[in-house]
Amino acid sequence: MMRTRKWLLGAGLVLGALGLLAIVLVRLVPSDEELRLRATVELEAALGVPVSVGALHWQLLPSPRVTIENVVTTQSQPIELKKFTAYPNTAALWQRRLKLDRAELEGAVVPQLSLRDLGDKTPSETTQKTQEPAALDKAQKSGKLTVDELPLVQFAFRDVTWISRTGVRIGFDGEADFDAGWRPRSARIRRPEITPPADLALTRQGQEDRWEARINLGGGTAHGELQLQPRDKGGLRLSGKFKPQGIEVDSALRAINQPPIVAGKASGDTTVSASGDTAGALARSLHTTTSFTMGRSTLLRFDLDKAIRSLGKAHAGKTPLDAITGQLDTQNTAQGMVVSLTRLTTSSGVLSASGQARIASRKIDAEFSVDLVDGVVGVPLRLSGPLDKVQVSVPASALAGAAAGSVVLPGVGTAIGARIGAAIGRMLGAEPAGGPRRLAPVEK
Repeated sequence: MMRTRKWLLGAGLVLGALGLLAIVLVRLVPSDEELRLRATVELEAALGVPVSVGALHWQLLPSPRVTIENVVTTQSQPIELKKFTAYPNTAALWQRRLKLDRAELEGAVVPQLSLRDLGDKTPSETTQKTQEPAALDKAQKSGKLTVDELPLVQFAFRDVTWISRTGVRIGFDGEADFDAGWRPRSARIRRPEITPPADLALTRQGQEDRWEARINLGGGTAHGELQLQPRDKGGLRLSGKFKPQGIEVDSALRAINQPPIVAGKASGDTTVSASGDTAGALARSLHTTTSFTMGRSTLLRFDLDKAIRSLGKAHAGKTPLDAITGQLDTQNTAQGMVVSLTRLTTSSGVLSASGQARIASRKIDAEFSVDLVDGVVGVPLRLSGPLDKVQVSVPASALAGAAAGSVVLPGVGTAIGARIGAAIGRMLGAEPAGGPRRLAPVEK
């Protein structure tokens, strides 16, 4: 009888202790709603824009896990995170350090234009007043964790859509392993369901801020190296070199949802440079320079011969090209990416052309000199306007001179002999069988 009472007393003490522990945990560990409110406040403070958090769940067993769902910024083009799951390091939590062994992002939409608003505003008082005062006060008074030297070990994301300034949507999947200071140990970004494959892989070289980079794009490769160095005046400087080989240009452009301009394989050399105090500043200042060569290729959606013959009134079609060489520069700016083509030369049968072009805000401004008879004569060709409605112009005086046999080179004023002028006239259809004729009048 005494033994039974002892067992009952012991069991009662254990149950009482468990009950007390449960009460302590309930009071010390915030609820899902309290955590959701705290997450909303912290995100708004960090981003500078109102934020809506749909739900937040946490669990301790079988392992600690926090899941945030349906995070949306209040912007004209909202940034959306469908589901973010974090796996905290248990040992670090006991020491009140924030360290995530792994984080997973499943589904997100990131408009480029919305990123410029982040960090520039203070959340509206109206938004904060809508929070439940008691729960919010309790959440804000909770103790804060210190961030570990290695805050995130692994990160994986899928179904992430980037929306460019011009509305182009591009989907990405990827993963990364980090060292201290947010240095990627290894990383991979890929375009899902793209054939041929389009992906980038980075591998850190020892403990140096230097990464081997391997790119697959358009059925070819662009392998190279990236390096991060401190600047003398503070901040960071990014530099790199790549070797594009056998990249099918039209396939590469389609991989990033851009309309192809030319079809053919390109090879060359690329340098990369950027500078800034943060990763975002590095991205915003990114500049690339590529010297390239292409063999037989096709200029898509533009008939060079037709453009010359019609004085720019008609140019729909294609132009087969024997070769293309030039330099391609891209520069990120506050208004978007600027693309420049310089030292551009190309040939197509008896025609050849050289010139330069600049594309910004989906508008082109280009000048070319079309050479006939082995480059003896230069006929100026101008392209301007929106990319979806390019205006092409050829000065009538240039072709009138060709028909008359005394072409004047733009900016030079050199008279060309009648024999060359006659040859040009035949090429342009200005001298049909039965004798010469005048070119059709040009509307001004």
